[in-house]
Amino acid sequence: MRGLNKITAADLTEAALEMTRKRCSLYEVAAETKQENAEKLTFADSSFDHVNCQGVIHHTPDTEQAVSEIARVLKSEGTALISVYYKNVLLRLWPYLRWLGYPLTFFGGGLPGRGRSRIFLEKDVDEIVRLYDGADNPLGKSFSKSGFMELLTPFFHVDEMFFHFFPARALPFPVPKRVHRWLDAHAGFMIYALVRKKTCAE
Repeated sequence: MRGLNKITAADLTEAALEMTRKRCSLYEVAAETKQENAEKLTFADSSFDHVNCQGVIHHTPDTEQAVSEIARVLKSEGTALISVYYKNVLLRLWPYLRWLGYPLTFFGGGLPGRGRSRIFLEKDVDEIVRLYDGADNPLGKSFSKSGFMELLTPFFHVDEMFFHFFPARALPFPVPKRVHRWLDAHAGFMIYALVRKKTCAE
């Protein structure tokens, strides 16, 4: 964020904003912080040149409304980088692979803390992505690439999509760095979209 000006950080809870303020102070970044609901932002239309929204809107009940709000607060042809949980090949095949969850859990697979140690025993894919952010997280969704495109294209041109984030630490055995990089790029659990707001004439 260095070199940028007029940065605004928004989050649903004051606790998250306090953490943001501490991080900004640590990295000497000046930012205004505001408590906001992604489905009902208080910012005026066309307020921002760019919006960065990572791993947020898959936790909100009306994800389409959250995308609409991102478009509303962007200036004409403004850009955004948005990510959601991706229903990758492992999640798509989980109904057939979930038997692997038992040996993975037995040998120590899972995630420490926040009630996630038995995440591999879950049957429902959206329950897995909900639980990944902690048992207290009320909602989680995952999207196919086409489903994510359907959310974005009413409001944006999609310039680029890519995958990232394979949580190898959840496995009970080490993953070689080269393998981890391949999994991260090809079987990532997050899908990212770099988008541009459509003009009124489109």
